[in-house]
Amino acid sequence: MNVLIACEFSGIVREAFKAKGHDALSCDLLPSEIPGNHYQGDVRDIIDNGFDLMIAHPPCTHLAVSGARWFKDKKVEQKEALDFVRFLMDANIPKIAIENPISIISSHIRKPDQIIQPWQFGHGETKKTCLWLKNLPLLQPTNIVDGRKDRIHKLPPSENRWKERSRTYEGIAKAMADQWG
Repeated sequence: MNVLIACEFSGIVREAFKAKGHDALSCDLLPSEIPGNHYQGDVRDIIDNGFDLMIAHPPCTHLAVSGARWFKDKKVEQKEALDFVRFLMDANIPKIAIENPISIISSHIRKPDQIIQPWQFGHGETKKTCLWLKNLPLLQPTNIVDGRKDRIHKLPPSENRWKERSRTYEGIAKAMADQWG
């Protein structure tokens, strides 16, 4: 299967699909942290290249409710971010998953089909993650663990805090590849 992992700089989801034998390509404006099949550029340049599945992680900077206190100053940025999410959702790709934290996508476009947590997939942490799905089943938990720490939420300020917060957990990536691949 031809799989596009849109807005992924880490390579984690791409590598999970590659491990299952799929032709997976990650795409981001940044270079990939894990060497592999990666297009560094705008996903709009390649989205019509015949993909069977797209898993997209649109930037949450102007969408996530964790930044609600700045919403009043972000009207233009939010509109652009929501337009980008709509573009991804409307792509001519048979199967699509859009992933984002709790965000204004739910109130401006539609409610998510599913909300998952890392602790359902082998990581003892909390981080509510919404999935908007097209022609894909709900992601089934694979390894429910104890812990429930909110490590990501409590990361101290740093230059790369946003990168750490945006990485997909390997257990979730593996579940996506196992269940959607």
